[in-house]
Amino acid sequence: MRLSRYFLPTLKEAPSDAQIVSHQLMLRAGLIKQEAAGIYAWLPLGLRVLKKIEQIVREEQERAGAVELLMPTLQLADLWRESGRYDAYGPEMLRITDRHERELLYGPTNEEMITDIFRGFVKSYKALPLNLFHIQWKFRDERRPRFGVMRGREFLMKDAYSFDIDEAAARVAYNRMFVAYLNTFARLGLKAVPMRADTGPIGGDLSHEFIVLADTGESEVFCDRKLVEMAAPGHDFDAAAVQAVFDERTALYAATEEMHDVAQFEAQTAEGDRLSARGIEVGHIFYFGTKYSAPMKAKVAGPDGQDTEVHMGSYGVGVSRLLGAIIEASHDAGGIIWPDSVAPFDVVVINLRANDEAVSAACEDAVAKLEALGKDVLYDDTDERPGGKFATADLIGVPWQLTIGPKGLADGVVELKRRATGEKISVSLEDAIARLTA
Repeated sequence: MRLSRYFLPTLKEAPSDAQIVSHQLMLRAGLIKQEAAGIYAWLPLGLRVLKKIEQIVREEQERAGAVELLMPTLQLADLWRESGRYDAYGPEMLRITDRHERELLYGPTNEEMITDIFRGFVKSYKALPLNLFHIQWKFRDERRPRFGVMRGREFLMKDAYSFDIDEAAARVAYNRMFVAYLNTFARLGLKAVPMRADTGPIGGDLSHEFIVLADTGESEVFCDRKLVEMAAPGHDFDAAAVQAVFDERTALYAATEEMHDVAQFEAQTAEGDRLSARGIEVGHIFYFGTKYSAPMKAKVAGPDGQDTEVHMGSYGVGVSRLLGAIIEASHDAGGIIWPDSVAPFDVVVINLRANDEAVSAACEDAVAKLEALGKDVLYDDTDERPGGKFATADLIGVPWQLTIGPKGLADGVVELKRRATGEKISVSLEDAIARLTA
């Protein structure tokens, strides 16, 4: 992709109302544009990152056995009246009346709709266990939307819903999602700690938030340091394996500020392992039994032939929020530092003298070879000064910078810079390409 033909509206200064680092950098790097309070247009660079995060989330859901579908953004109010949540949900719900006076709502979540889909098609326990998920835009009319995509009104969310014959099977499904979330956040380059949480308006009696530690996090969290140091659990989703992972993680202390118990923290955690930090919620999982299946009559015939209400859970990941969380956890004074897995491009090739035929030819050669080897390349072929090109490359956070100029070319070398560490080396173009594709 030639930068001269790309749409990348960067800013030298962030707007004064951008209060946190991720919001500032997303605006400065040309990832988003605010259209209304808490509502953003996703510009090309931001959309590339969003799609990569979405794909990782999708892959880990499918590995855990979930099946993707897509539900609409608008829902019938009558479905929510069946569950009893329509009047109870509160002013965060955007309520709409169409031309035929039908009452609709812009979905903040999908428990009712997925239960309606399930009850319409599944009649026997032999179809269980079942986990259905989608990645769809949601709307919650926050009273005070702020912090950019971290607390917006419109957001992209992955929500999954499990259906099981009884509580024991439902808890296995819950544990599978618990493990899938740990794998997902690890692939995104994040250290996420599961913490026991309040169930809120979703309901139920078992819930965990997944909190990413970041100095600029929105709330204070307390946990055993060993939780942060644990590696991703891997993809063994056998019932015993996921139970072991769940037991190991939940045996250690982890609590948000609202749930924190000082005495328990000190009794349960060795002094050297007590960690107090700031955190950002990026995922939330719930087991709520028959909260929705009972009032909505979602039943299946059990092994004994008798109808039984299915046990359900729901599992959310804030896909668009994750983009902000990654920036909060990974940035410096120069700008964003994207993990390789979600970076909008793998490498930016910087042409230091666009009007030099030899330099341009070398850049074109490098771009062609890298793209042929499967790399996403941004080619800065603009006539901007070198300092401006370097500043832009740092700001947008592409993991590698390959710089080609007349002096280096005369000496047979190019400069390769790793954005995360700032390390620079001078090597031949062939060696640089080999390193980038190793």
